[in-house]
This record gives sequence, C-alpha cells and structure tokens, in this order.
Amino acid sequence: MKFFHLSDLHIGLKLFNRDLREDQEYILRQITDLAVREQPQAVVIAGDIYDKAVPSAEAVELFDRFIAGLNAALPDAAVMMIAGNHDSGPRINCFRSVLSRQNVYMIGQPPRVEGERIEKVTLEDECGPVNFYLLPFVRPSMVKQLTGVDENGNNLSYDETLRRLIGREEIDLSQRNVIVSHQFYLPAGTHAEDVERMDSEIRTVGNIDQVNAEILEKFDYAALGHIHKPMKAGSEFIRYCGTPLACSVSEAGQQKGIVMVELGEKGDRRTTVLPLEPLRQVRVIRGELEEVLGQACGDYATVILTDKADLDVLDMQDRIRSAFPNLLEIRRETMRRADYGRTYAVQEELDPFELCCAFLNEPDEEEKALLRDVINTVQEVIQE
Repeated sequence: MKFFHLSDLHIGLKLFNRDLREDQEYILRQITDLAVREQPQAVVIAGDIYDKAVPSAEAVELFDRFIAGLNAALPDAAVMMIAGNHDSGPRINCFRSVLSRQNVYMIGQPPRVEGERIEKVTLEDECGPVNFYLLPFVRPSMVKQLTGVDENGNNLSYDETLRRLIGREEIDLSQRNVIVSHQFYLPAGTHAEDVERMDSEIRTVGNIDQVNAEILEKFDYAALGHIHKPMKAGSEFIRYCGTPLACSVSEAGQQKGIVMVELGEKGDRRTTVLPLEPLRQVRVIRGELEEVLGQACGDYATVILTDKADLDVLDMQDRIRSAFPNLLEIRRETMRRADYGRTYAVQEELDPFELCCAFLNEPDEEEKALLRDVINTVQEVIQE
C-alpha cells in the first residue's frame, strides 16, 4: 500500500498581506504531478485545509480544482482529509456521506456522542486490509460526553482526552493501521519548549494542548498535521510532514515535501520524502544596505539591515523595494536608545500572556493560572 501524507495546506493564506494564491496553485499542481508519477493508492491530508474557518470563495475554488485534479490523476485512489484547528469542522463535514461514495472522505468532526466512533476507512491491497482512522482536531470540550470530565467536573487535559478517545477504538493489531490526526504530539520525554515552533502556528498558553505521542505507537503509521516544520514525533513512522509551502518567515530555508509511505506485510514499512520546489522561496537577507542590494531577487524577502550609520529612510525603502519586488518587510537590527532608557529589538514580539503579565507587573501564580485560562478560552472562541 502506497499513500501520500501531506497536511497544513492553509489555502487562502496571506503572507504579510501578500496573496499566495498563485504560489499555492503552483505547489498543489506539483503535488498532483507527483501523484501521476508515483500512483499512490491513497492521498491523506492531515488537517488545516484552509487558513480560515470561513474561507474565501477563491480559496474554496482552488481547493476544488486541486481535488478534481487528484481525482482525475488517481481515479481509483482514496482521498482522505480531516479538519485542523484552522478549519471549520461542521463545514468540512458537509456532504460527508455523499463524497464518500466518490472515494473522497472529508471528516470535519470527531465522535461526540455515545455510539459514534473515529471514522475508519479500510482499503485493500495484495497484503490484506489497511485501516485508516481519521481523527480531526479535538478540543476536550468537544468530546466530553464521550471521554468524561475530571473529579472536579472540569474538562480533561488534551492528553487524557486523546488517550480515552483512541482507547475506545477496537483496533485489530494483526492488521495494518494508520491514524491521521491534527494535534500537538510530543515524543516521550520531550518538553513542549524543546520543540521548535513556527510563527504561523497557533500556540496555547502553557502548551496545554500537548499530547504524548506514545499513544500512537500501536499504529503502523501516524500521519500528523499541525506542526509546520517537518518533524518526527518519536520515530520514523510517527511524523509531521510540515506545510507544503512556507507560511511564515520563520520557515525560510526549510525544504518542504510530501511523505510517501509504503506498507508491505505487517511490520514492513518505508517512508520517502518527495521534495517540493516553490514558485518563490521565502528568504531572510541580512547585511548592510549595499550588501543587501547586491542580492536582489524575486523571492519573498525579509530584509534585515545592519548599518550602524543613519540612512535616508525614503531613499533606502525605494531602493530596496526596487531590488525586491516581493518584499515582505524591512527591519533594522538595532535601534538607538530612546530617552526613557529602554532599548527595543525590532524582532522582539511578546505573546498575549507575556504582554498581560508585563502590564499586571509580576502577577502571582494564581493570577497567572486564571490569565492562561482566559487567553486560551478567547483563542478557542476565535477559532470556532
């Protein structure tokens, strides 16, 4: 069984207000071309199909063309996808039963009431069945009717919620099983702070959404979405494929790709990364003004100037914009000390929790716990 693992398409994304539709169309066409070449029996998209819960008409049209192209390239293959935290679960769930008859499985919501199970799609090859468990992004509040609450009546942690939800499934370990999930999984023994996160990812205060990847070890492969940098979550077969296209400046220089998974007999597993080449790279160009201008290009560029001397601001901006038609931003590496005695680095950005703590002037632990809960609740409401 050969299948493609991709995730975090973020169709409709804008990078510093630059419309990436042309870039996304280019990379999706490249994925379709790879499908023609490799002829996988399934294509798996592990969440964050769109960048917004209510995508634009242009974003929906682009996704429609992509799925139509895949279907034409692979008429006998299954296309399976789940909702991520950026998607609207109910919208992704629309026409679920109708689309499944066309071998397209769009799963927007996890099981929420007794009697419902994680959606399972079973494909067959010469070695027997392969079971794909399609689990969209889960918040504990979504599934508490199934997983319960703690002794105080509060929602369970993300980790315990996912353990109970997956634990409900009757998984035949003699068969080959694949889980598709969109969560923040951590390898055993790893701390959330040790995982490099990209600027384009939504993070919870206190990393309350972390889940131990140990619960995925029963599966032959875990196709994960949510982390934008390609990453293994403990093993070769529990992994994030990352975004197919850079979604932020922090992803500059990353080699993007699709993970092609091949399952032979039970226990025989192989993965291959198929590289993707964007229409335009995302680059960070650092140096003095004349050095920077010598690296003129049509890529998406963040320019960081290191000049110590004052520059003619208008002339500098005009020259840089002329050299970099797809300029994202201009930064100065240092700024002169202000009269009030505090120096701000241009790149310094505080998250909402840090900003509130600074405003409250060193709150105590009880106040910090309350603050984390408020911020996370607001972020969940915004996403929903």
